[in-house]
Amino acid sequence: MAWVFGSLLFWAAAWALNVRLSRLSAPWVRFFVPALFGMTVIIVWEGMVRGFGVNPVLLPAPSAIAATFVGEIPTLWGDLVQTFFKGALSGYVIGCTAGVLTAIAVDRSPFLQRGLLPVGNFVAALPIVGMAPILVMWFGFGWQSKAAVVVVMVFFPMLVNAVEGLRASETMQRDLMHTYAATPGQGLRKLRLPAAMPFIFNGLKICTTLALIGAIVAEFFGSPIKGMGFRISTEVGRLALDMVWAEIVVAAIVGSAFYGAVALAERVITFWHPSQRG
Repeated sequence: MAWVFGSLLFWAAAWALNVRLSRLSAPWVRFFVPALFGMTVIIVWEGMVRGFGVNPVLLPAPSAIAATFVGEIPTLWGDLVQTFFKGALSGYVIGCTAGVLTAIAVDRSPFLQRGLLPVGNFVAALPIVGMAPILVMWFGFGWQSKAAVVVVMVFFPMLVNAVEGLRASETMQRDLMHTYAATPGQGLRKLRLPAAMPFIFNGLKICTTLALIGAIVAEFFGSPIKGMGFRISTEVGRLALDMVWAEIVVAAIVGSAFYGAVALAERVITFWHPSQRG
């Protein structure tokens, strides 16, 4: 039980330190506090698994997951390329681009506003586990079917956010553009799209997580002999939970990095917005 008491003691000490640090206003505190919290979770996890002798099939120790992660880097990299770079990223680019372009068309057409958006809400509510097998049968077992699933998942969230963004400009601003005899294209480029950028980036950030989840789930219904979803389903059948957790770690790292990259692009492009200046 030494592992259990040691991990609990470390948790108590880290908790007290985090409480003290959270009262400080230094810039480094906002990075150090979550890092210490995450390290505490890992250490307590390790101590509880070792102290109580938990079966690795139920919950492997972080040290076992780390060893598998290091030893299976070539396999993990191949799965990442197949799932993220081929399936998730391509579907993300296609779906988000189509969502923004469709939002521009919807903004100009009252018919599409009344006809397409209700259908979009209906399609967005469809369960991915129901759509994925159909799209896999349509597009095959390669990455193309995973990209199609991602397109379906990200298109309508992107569309809704972009439509709301295009409506964000104020009436006085639009009237001023008319006063200057601006064409609809000039009004779109110089007023409405810049005003919509915070909404568009909000949709892009939401779709980062949807894209990776959609690609992984789609691989459960048919995939070549590589891919994160394929690996997870295969290793679960072999009771190799350490490899499953290694794939989960890769997905978490890549998903966080993807979200961070979009958030950084938002900060650079919409530096003028009050949310970024704060």
